[in-house]
Amino acid sequence: MNTSITSNSPAVRSETNAAAEFPWANFRLPPFPESALRALNLVNDENSSMRHLSDLISSDPALSCEVLIIANSALLAQRHRVTSILQASVLLGTRTLKGVCLTVAVRAYLGKSMSYPALRATWRHSLACALIAEQLAGAAALDKGTAYTGGVVHEIGRCALAVLRPKEYATLLDEYSGPSAGILEHERTMFGFDHREAGQHLISDWNLPSEFLTMLHSQDPLRRDGDPWQMHDVIQMSCHLADAAGFPAFRGCEAIPYAELLESIPVRERSLFATDVKRLSFDIGSKISAIDAF
Repeated sequence: MNTSITSNSPAVRSETNAAAEFPWANFRLPPFPESALRALNLVNDENSSMRHLSDLISSDPALSCEVLIIANSALLAQRHRVTSILQASVLLGTRTLKGVCLTVAVRAYLGKSMSYPALRATWRHSLACALIAEQLAGAAALDKGTAYTGGVVHEIGRCALAVLRPKEYATLLDEYSGPSAGILEHERTMFGFDHREAGQHLISDWNLPSEFLTMLHSQDPLRRDGDPWQMHDVIQMSCHLADAAGFPAFRGCEAIPYAELLESIPVRERSLFATDVKRLSFDIGSKISAIDAF
């Protein structure tokens, strides 16, 4: 199964248009960690074996070390200590392992920019979205591993902006207040493109599965009809719930009231969430701390 973006994909612009819209030639972005990228593409191949994936992760000492730390953290609450990547693969499953790999890789990509509180808050927002999406997807009978990964990448374009000009972008996020859509114009003024456009570029540049293009940051209104939820609906709702729970993408972000969000969630999925937003905030905060404690 080929899930990678190709030059024929509508998400990938022609070379001429890309040069005009994305002035990437003026910047040098750190590459996505190769072993993590290969692992992500491998787990999206239905014909790949768990042994092959485990061997690939094990070949990178830094990646395998962080994967094992997360596998043994309070987040996953394993009964027995995991001592090998193969054991982690069996216990977690390939979909969960894919999300862990992406979490580790994106944080490594952010590097020194994580020292800025505003940029660290944006990263925690993505983690919160991933964890909430995982819960929603389970209730909606959608793949939980894909939902988690979609939550991590839904605003992945912010990573590019954070890496390109960490100090300036941190200042923008720290000082801006207002609707989420309003920050796009400020990003275009500062960089020549906004984080949604940057996200499209990164997903293409890193050759991540094309399904994640539909999960990028969206300003579409919340769904209120009775149709079955799709994955992009889960990611969008998770983003809003992360904001309401106290994990906004930036400090001045205007969050939709939690009670209003609950009313927008189908009854079956709604039962997973406490009526008190403080409970959700505590639960998600504990899990984020387990991931991000090292």
